[in-house]
Amino acid sequence: MIFIVVKFKVKPEWSDRWIELTREFTEATRAEPGNLWFDWSRSVDDPNEFVLVEAFQDDAAGAHVNSDHFRKAMEDMPQALVETPQIISEQISATGWNRMGELTVN
Repeated sequence: MIFIVVKFKVKPEWSDRWIELTREFTEATRAEPGNLWFDWSRSVDDPNEFVLVEAFQDDAAGAHVNSDHFRKAMEDMPQALVETPQIISEQISATGWNRMGELTVN
């Protein structure tokens, strides 16, 4: 799978509107064949930082970055950002989430 984590530093005046700005992109990406997950979180330390955790089947990432909704998001997002997002994008051997071995809930 392709596992991606992206940190977005959002202008303060956009923080409360970020999820709405990215809603169409999020919904379209989640509907893509080969998308495993596409999940947003907001930092507990910085209310202007959003983190996107996403994963795709190995052969699906190309279609994602070449999609119309990706292109539109890349045009729409910069107006709300302080800086270029930081990204980690790696192909890993996992096929999904596993249970945490160090913490078990009975």
